[in-house]
Amino acid sequence: MSSSGDGIKSQNANWRFDEEVAQNFENHIKRSVPFYEEGHNLILQISDYFIKDDSICYELGSSTAKLSFELSKRHSSKKEARFVAIEKEEAMVKKALSLYQNKNLEIIQDDITTHGYQKSDLFISYYTIQFIHPKLRQKLIDEIYNSLEWGGGFIMYEKVRASDARFQDMMTNLYNEYKLSNGYTPEEIINKTKSLKGVLEPFSSKANVDMLKRAGFEDIITIQKYINFEGFLAIK
Repeated sequence: MSSSGDGIKSQNANWRFDEEVAQNFENHIKRSVPFYEEGHNLILQISDYFIKDDSICYELGSSTAKLSFELSKRHSSKKEARFVAIEKEEAMVKKALSLYQNKNLEIIQDDITTHGYQKSDLFISYYTIQFIHPKLRQKLIDEIYNSLEWGGGFIMYEKVRASDARFQDMMTNLYNEYKLSNGYTPEEIINKTKSLKGVLEPFSSKANVDMLKRAGFEDIITIQKYINFEGFLAIK
């Protein structure tokens, strides 16, 4: 057992969103993902273009459900709008329920690859699809597209691989320098990388866009990009 920083222990190729991660998640993620909170703020602003009085908004892999909670507060005047945060890991759901409650917010423990979605106006996946096994991803994106109302949006943030080996080396080194600047030790960085082997499988920017297009999305734009982290907006 080794340390990945922020009091989180990890094992080789066995990263899990367990009780230990849940308790330290919000601090850990803000130090690990560049412009994490800025991404949340951008999503809140973009949601204004999609959330109507009777909308359903799904957040897939919601972790502690902070983003869904902020969305539910922002649109609290829209009395029939519902915000549904779906998270598979029990420890994360328990943490979310202890932190965030709102009358228009639902926090559900379920598998996003098998959940039965209602027609909705907005789907959000904030660094989640990268943890879904590649063989299941296209089917999930297809389901998201089919569940959206016409004109509905899908906001997807992902860690992305670069287009060739030289760029990938550069992005990896820049990201490691980012984590070092946030106080992680070289050992913690290596341990986290080892723990994510076979668990986190990023696609390239092009592969993510191609996946969206295969599902049926035609209108796709990058809304945020920094090193190897990218946010996409796709509209049905």
